[in-house]
Amino acid sequence: MPIEALIFDCDGTLADSMPLHWRAWKQVTERHGIQFPEDRFYSLGGVPARDILKMLGEEQGRPMDYAAVAREKEAAFEQMIPQIPLVGLIAKIARENYGKLPLAVASGGTRRVITQTLHHLGIAHLFQAVVVSEDVARQKPAPDIYLEAARRLGVAPRNCRAYEDTDLGLAAIRAAGMEAVDVRPLLAAG
Repeated sequence: MPIEALIFDCDGTLADSMPLHWRAWKQVTERHGIQFPEDRFYSLGGVPARDILKMLGEEQGRPMDYAAVAREKEAAFEQMIPQIPLVGLIAKIARENYGKLPLAVASGGTRRVITQTLHHLGIAHLFQAVVVSEDVARQKPAPDIYLEAARRLGVAPRNCRAYEDTDLGLAAIRAAGMEAVDVRPLLAAG
């Protein structure tokens, strides 16, 4: 199938933000006495904060207002947005295809944080659609966020190529019937 649109994850794909997300998570989980090992954090890339907190709270028998604690984590991260570097290699793909193919972002982050991140990186103008966790009921690895991005671009999922940096995100792309590009080997080689 010909590729007619490109869709990009944000954190870890366009933005080298995962180490900063980890710092924000560490601050908030320590404050609330929640165990959250770093390897588990990375394995849950693409899962919204409120869903991670609900999972951790249930596992550890720590009832909390998941949405409120998720807002604390997002607030901690927002303070770090000015420190986020652009992932130049992946942004170059978006820039080279801007005006040639419709482009979208599909992120498990919140609209507020993803919008701020894209503006900080100077690439917000490249994307005709930005789909975030608030826009879909089911999160990665469900295909919903990628399917919604394709719908907003007006392109059949089978004609989309999507870029991701996590196993959950890649599973979501494949479940959507799109061509999946794992950016990790590209970044390791670049």
